Amino acid sequence: MRLHLDTDLCEAHGQCVLVAPALFALGDDDEIATVLDETPGPELRGQARAAVLACPVTAIRLEED
Repeated sequence: MRLHLDTDLCEAHGQCVLVAPALFALGDDDEIATVLDETPGPELRGQARAAVLACPVTAIRLEED
């Protein structure tokens, strides 16, 4: 599994950070989110899927292996 964040679409709503704090963070300037782990293990799949669904601008994509 691989997480992709389209930084051109990200508007820093922070929903990904709320549902997947192990995978996403907001920077000091809070302009865009950052991916903390682009290849999360199976224990974080639920959080990764929740982040994809929570993003109001569909900036997060998940590629399954």
